[in-house]
Amino acid sequence: MKITVLLADDHTVVREGLKLLLNSADDVEVVGEVENGRQAVTMAKKLHPDVVVLDLVMPVLNGVEAARQITREVPTTRVLVLSSYSDDERVQQLIEDGATGYLVKQTAANDLLKAIREAKKGNAYFSPSISKRLLDQCRDSFSRGGPVKKKTNTLTSREAEVLQLIAEGYANKQIAAELTISIKTVEKHRQQVMNKLNIHDVAGLTRHAISKGIIETNAPVNAL
Repeated sequence: MKITVLLADDHTVVREGLKLLLNSADDVEVVGEVENGRQAVTMAKKLHPDVVVLDLVMPVLNGVEAARQITREVPTTRVLVLSSYSDDERVQQLIEDGATGYLVKQTAANDLLKAIREAKKGNAYFSPSISKRLLDQCRDSFSRGGPVKKKTNTLTSREAEVLQLIAEGYANKQIAAELTISIKTVEKHRQQVMNKLNIHDVAGLTRHAISKGIIETNAPVNAL
């Protein structure tokens, strides 16, 4: 039985390269590929792959929120993050949301294949640089006599989805259509996001989304 993998990355050339690499292994098979987080969640629920290899910064729904939804709705599927970003806050958030591993895109090909095999077994796998930082953080925490402090995400999954779409330039009507909810519900979520973040204008929400890596500064903005 081959390890089935779903690829999620908004860059076609990256997906093609990963597919070539993974399909060259005797024990791995790419069963699907998608270009945004919402498609990743939908396809994971449909295909139930062993592993989802997930980029973080993707349109419509980012990788952090996609990972959270996949681990919640398809618990048999392991999520492996492959990203250019590896800051501590993002790594910690993904661990809290159930990701099995985290690799930087500069990682060697053998590391990715090894990570997929370990993820299939239910084991965690991180790039060496990330592993060292996690170990250092644990040592620092224990030396201070306290547990590792966890950061909690104050936004619900739906609020996080609405925040990203607002930051990408979607109007309330378009958000309602994308999420198949009413405009009134969108307005309610929008207000809750603003209240929780204490940011009360679209420009501020957009800056927040960029600073948190939810969208990129050069991300295409949806036409209003």
